[in-house]
Amino acid sequence: TVDLKYDDVSYATVHQSAFLRCGMMPVQPIKELWWFKIGASEERVYYYDPTSVDAALMKRARRSSRDNTSLEIYPTQLSDEGEYKCRIVVWDNTGNSTEPSVPISKEARMMLKVNVPPEKVEITHLTSGRNLSLRCKSEGAKPPADILWTKTSPDGVETEIPDLSKTREIEPAGELYDTAEQIFYQLQENEMIAKISCVVRHHNTNTTIYKNITFVSPAIQNALKVTIQRFAEPVLYSSIENQDGQDNKAGLVKISADPGFKVPYNTSVTLKASAPGVFPEPRYLWWVGDQTGIAGRELHIDNLEEDKSYYVLAENPLGRVVLEVPVHITTSDYSQWNDSSRDGDAMVTDTTEGLDTGAIIGIVIGALIAVFFIGFAVWYWTIRDGTHVFSPKKEKPHTIDEETIPFRSTDKPLLRTISTQTLEGRRSRREPSI
Repeated sequence: TVDLKYDDVSYATVHQSAFLRCGMMPVQPIKELWWFKIGASEERVYYYDPTSVDAALMKRARRSSRDNTSLEIYPTQLSDEGEYKCRIVVWDNTGNSTEPSVPISKEARMMLKVNVPPEKVEITHLTSGRNLSLRCKSEGAKPPADILWTKTSPDGVETEIPDLSKTREIEPAGELYDTAEQIFYQLQENEMIAKISCVVRHHNTNTTIYKNITFVSPAIQNALKVTIQRFAEPVLYSSIENQDGQDNKAGLVKISADPGFKVPYNTSVTLKASAPGVFPEPRYLWWVGDQTGIAGRELHIDNLEEDKSYYVLAENPLGRVVLEVPVHITTSDYSQWNDSSRDGDAMVTDTTEGLDTGAIIGIVIGALIAVFFIGFAVWYWTIRDGTHVFSPKKEKPHTIDEETIPFRSTDKPLLRTISTQTLEGRRSRREPSI
């Protein structure tokens, strides 16, 4: 008597090896070995005749080296799943060597289950303030995969998120299954980094897939918590001039300027904000003074005429920061301005426009020569007049008091003229007081 040892159900993973057991107890000489796949009809998979034939009718099938009667399939495909039949024919002469051997046929049926690990895992999110709605979807698994959620702290400790608010959906996709699960989570006030993981576990294939989503708040260096009129609550504030230049801090907001933060007068500037590593991507808002904010990563400034400080808000569900961005004028050379500048009601116009250096030098030299000749003429006429007024003789100076000394005809005419003019001048000055 020959007994067959087999498993009612065997499991295999797609793309790996499948083993269908069909052994004899006790082992007898084999006359024939058949393997069939049972469907609408019996499909021959393998045939073995020790005397002549060892044929794999399915190219991926072969006899197992474990016992020469079991079947191995490699690589396994999902289409290999189904019912199989093993038929073994042995010679049996019941221990009597003088009697002719009698063929004995034994059959066994078994099922092959092919498992498929998840093919794809996606995680999506929606945010509202600090409230998160997270959805994880596992696609193309058989049987359906399990999903759980974990949170990893900044020091690396992983904890499972309670499933109080989870919702799960399992949808067939042909012979496979998609599993989706959604949770709601609220970020804590002090959380600057929140790493949340969707853990997909497929026990039948011993497969675990982690899909992580890490929320990172925008950050700045040397921040102060200040109150800004635009916002209801205090925000973290700093200036780009106070940033220490270190890039090792997660989510550091950076500002670039084209052509630079210090530019000549009347130059256009483009400011650009970025936050590498921040997730979700921050919302940016620019403003200057009391003007209405402009949303976007870039701010274009046309024809800057004076030093100004611009402000940018970077905000995502974990936090928000404000950076002050000063832009400076590098020169005060008004002669380079193309337009006129007003000082009160006076118009200051650049009169040197159109004159080259040689013309300017010529004008200056001509003016100096003219000043020299005018001065020389004044000096010459002054000296010449002095020779008539003063006698070349060395006389004692006279002191004349026109009020006490009468006019003398013997006085020199020139002195008389001077005295008369002086007296008349003094009389004329005294008349109003009378």
